[in-house]
Amino acid sequence: MKNRIKELRKEKAMRQSDLAELVQVTRQTIIAIENDKYDPSLALAMKLARVLGIPVEELFSLDG
Repeated sequence: MKNRIKELRKEKAMRQSDLAELVQVTRQTIIAIENDKYDPSLALAMKLARVLGIPVEELFSLDG
């Protein structure tokens, strides 16, 4: 699953640690998600979308 988290986070001038704190995960989790190494749970995906101000469907997309 691909995502736009890094792009949107940078647009909002947020650090990985800032985003992690807002969605209550570790910075390492944000790094893994941004690098497509970890697919978040639905609840976490919804939190990320809310914080980044974009619908979850526009934040994540399926590969292929």
